Parts: sequence; structure tokens; C-alpha cells
Amino acid sequence: MKILVIGPSWVGDMMMSQSLYRTLKADHPSAQIDVMAPAWCRPLLERMPEVNEALAMPLGHGALALGERRRLGVSLRDRGYDRAYVLPNSFKSALVPFFARIPQRIGWRGEMRYGLLNDIRTLDKAAFPLMVQRYVALAYEAKRVQSWKDLAQPLLWPRLQVADHEIATACAAFNIPADRPLIGFCPGAEFGPAKRWPHTHYAALAEKLVAEGYQVVLFGSAKDHAVGEEIRAALGEQAQSHCLNLAGKTQLDQAVVLIAACRAVVSNDSGLMHVAAALDRPLVALYGPSSPDFTPPLSKQARVIRLITGYHKVRKGDAEQGYHQSLIDITPERAFAELDALLTAGEES
Repeated sequence: MKILVIGPSWVGDMMMSQSLYRTLKADHPSAQIDVMAPAWCRPLLERMPEVNEALAMPLGHGALALGERRRLGVSLRDRGYDRAYVLPNSFKSALVPFFARIPQRIGWRGEMRYGLLNDIRTLDKAAFPLMVQRYVALAYEAKRVQSWKDLAQPLLWPRLQVADHEIATACAAFNIPADRPLIGFCPGAEFGPAKRWPHTHYAALAEKLVAEGYQVVLFGSAKDHAVGEEIRAALGEQAQSHCLNLAGKTQLDQAVVLIAACRAVVSNDSGLMHVAAALDRPLVALYGPSSPDFTPPLSKQARVIRLITGYHKVRKGDAEQGYHQSLIDITPERAFAELDALLTAGEES
């Protein structure tokens, strides 16, 4: 069986989609699964053993580009796909499998995609409260699953593969000293500062960790580099010498490898948080207005800290520098206590 998946366009969503690929492979071990997604997703897809090939989606996130999608679909016809799974809910995301004439095209109804999809599912959000459940449910015949309780348990959570020699090479390339165990911080977040733990809190936690003998490494995109520098600027001289800001200095694949090298990770609700979970790193996940009720970190080694309930659509908080009060109220001491418990449990296991 040959399968094409039209994948998501965000890091966290892409990570959670691996549960679908793992489920398909468990049911159809000989299946060949190709995933079409933005080119930047390739470093993640190449670390998913279930994925045969990562196909680049050359069109931008918001572009309809009907003619280009038709040409792309036609170019796939000779690959002989038997099924397509369309994970985004947009109309345009279903066009390529339709033009590729893939016999079975599966997905949630989304933007009224009748005709484009011929195995179209109507989503009961209460029956599948987690995004990962909604992805995995597509692997089953529609009549077999009425809710998440009908899915095989436990779900096959995302798991990325990183080899030991890759870790050694990456640490050497970025001159990361080997005399201290690494703790990774992911202080950035999409959609504004309201999802960020304050940089002063990260700095206070870094001070404590450096005093305990750890090396702190900051990860993120180029737009997160300034946040990393704010954290470093709030540190004392000794702590600064053991806090390395790699935000914006690594490619995604390098960041994945270096996160795998960390003894543990502290992160806002972000794509890199889901990467850390998929690498099965001990993880303290800090949530504010966004909710872990829909997209929690999928790892038994993750601890979520959140002081409010419900979902709050907030891009910029009312506090200084746009932080959200619920994240300000998570103290560095609380984060350290959760992190220390994870590290102690790891040493005892």
C-alpha cells in the first residue's frame, strides 16, 4: 500500500501527526508513507522511521494557486498512491490528492471539501478532545471509531530518532563543553509574548541551575534570539559564562540533535516543546492563556505547569512587555521544583 499524507504546516502539529504514521505502520507494516509538507519540515520527517519520503509543498501557507496545485497533483499520478490523508482542514489542502487521482482520499470535513475528499469525516470535537486523537482516528474506518475510546490504547506517541554520534558532532560544532550536563530552555513562542514565561524568570532559573553544576542552552528561531539575550543580560557574570544562546544560530535539524543532548528541557507552549517531548526528554512545559487540554506535550516525562483553566485567545498580555499574568505567577522556584523532581526520578530509574 502506498500512502500520501498532506501534512500540517506548524512544528507542533507536524510532531503530533507522527502518531498517525505510527498507527498506520502498526496496522500495515509494508505500507509506504510519503508526507507532503513545507520544505522546512524535512528535518523532522527524516527522523520519523515510518516516513518513506518527505515531499516538499512548494506553495505558501495562504496561497490557493489552483493551477500550481493541479500541476503538482498531476505530477504525482505515476507514483501509484492508494490512499491520501489530508490533515489540514483547508479546502486548498485537499486539492493535490484530488488532482493526483488518488482513489481513497480521507480527512475531516473542514472547509466543505465534499468531492475533493471521498472518505470525509464529520468531527465531534467533544468525542476527540485532543489533536493527536483526531489525527489517529483517520487511520481507522469511520464506522469503527465514534470517540477516542475506540482508538487502540495507549496511543503511539511521536518519537524522533537521534544517534549518539550526531549528538557528539553537534556539541563539538557549537563548542558546547562536556564537563556540565545540559539543560535546554525554549523561551520563544509563536503569536506574541503572552505565551512566554518572563525572561527574568528564565534568568532566575538559569542562575539556580548553573549553581547546581549545569550548562544552560537557549533554543529558538532567529526572532527568539533577542529574548535569549535578555535572559543572558539578567544573569550574573558566572552564570553568563554557562548560558549559551543558540536561538537563531541553529538549523532545525541541529536544534533537534542538541535538544536530544539535554538532560532536561524547560519550555513555553511551542513547537520545540513538542520536539522535546518526542525526543522523550524530561520536560517542564509552561502554559498560560493557551491550553494543554488540546495539544499537551505527549510524553510521560513531561510535567505541565498552568495556573488557570480554559482557553484564552490572548496575543499580548496586560503586564509589562506583554507577558500574561498567569505565566508571571509561575515562580522560578516552582519550575525548579518540578525540574528537580524529573531529574531525580531519571537518576533513580
